[in-house]
Amino acid sequence: MRQGVAEARRIVVKVGSSSLTTAEGGLDADRVDALVDVLAKVRGGSEKEIVLVSSGAIAAGLAPLGLHRRPKDLARQQAAASVGQGLLVARYTASFARHGVRVGQVLLTSDDMARRAHHRNASRTLDQLLAMGALPVVNENDTVATDEIRFGDNDRLAALVAHLVHADLLVLLSDVDGLYDGDPAKPGSSRISEVRGPADLAHVKIGSTGKAGVGTGGMVTKVEAAGIAAAAGIPVVLTSAVHAADALAARDTGTYFHRTGRRSADRLLWLQHASTPQGALTLDDGAVKAVVEGRKSLLPAGIAAVEGEFNAGDPVELRDTTGRAVARGLVNFDAKEIPQLIGRSTRELARELGPAYEREVVHRDDLVLLRA
Repeated sequence: MRQGVAEARRIVVKVGSSSLTTAEGGLDADRVDALVDVLAKVRGGSEKEIVLVSSGAIAAGLAPLGLHRRPKDLARQQAAASVGQGLLVARYTASFARHGVRVGQVLLTSDDMARRAHHRNASRTLDQLLAMGALPVVNENDTVATDEIRFGDNDRLAALVAHLVHADLLVLLSDVDGLYDGDPAKPGSSRISEVRGPADLAHVKIGSTGKAGVGTGGMVTKVEAAGIAAAAGIPVVLTSAVHAADALAARDTGTYFHRTGRRSADRLLWLQHASTPQGALTLDDGAVKAVVEGRKSLLPAGIAAVEGEFNAGDPVELRDTTGRAVARGLVNFDAKEIPQLIGRSTRELARELGPAYEREVVHRDDLVLLRA
């Protein structure tokens, strides 16, 4: 038995489009009901709380609009999402009602996760829904999303939501029953039962979109999402929707990703995985060493160049002299202020410009290092 699963009290479950719809588009009511039955049983038989992150809005809108496959242009994707989202939440509402469970719809975009005020509001809303006994159904707001509409099939969103609600477990459900060391359709491929860290995946060739072809993600985004959650101290089970009951009962199904880190501050996980840099600062070699190896704050003296338009408080990328991104942080000055600070000491700046300039450009508490 997987102890991290058995002990989990607050669980985020993510289900992909391919597990809810047909390849032609349209919701499969039997599949939805089967998943809901499992979740309602887990929720009703204990003190466990469930947050459901559900894809499927675009796929659900295909058949009603006479579309035979997922359109490539953004306008028709958004139209399909507009029709499909209503159908999706109506189906969940009716299905959960059979168990006396009320659902609450929460639509998010990457922008909601990237803006700190929106991030806090989303956290409060989800916490309140759970406190009032409702089951939140979260989806990307594909009707208005732009770049986000093509990203991750909600996998990264699920990992961020798991952190947002302080979940004890993330379960990623798709049309494949786990991570394999090769193509699962070919003989000789074996399911990987456990992943204890990135080294366990060094030899694994990971595929893309699932069998049904109605989603945007694939195994790559699921493994990336599992890595984000595991690094934040949240174990992950990756398996197929038909094995959801076994996964939530802590049985040996799918692939179990062990925790690889501890929970970090909300703003740091947001900064690393959900923020969009508004500009960049190039650091000299000494500043790169201080920030990366010494975990120090970035001072004006270590800046060699600035680019982009940003305001104080915005996320910016920190680069070395070759242009490689080494960190990301929240900047304390507007972009237009930076040129007069470059290469100068804080004492000199305070003497010339005032005490407000005797501070870090990026404080170490508002900075995350990026993987090489």
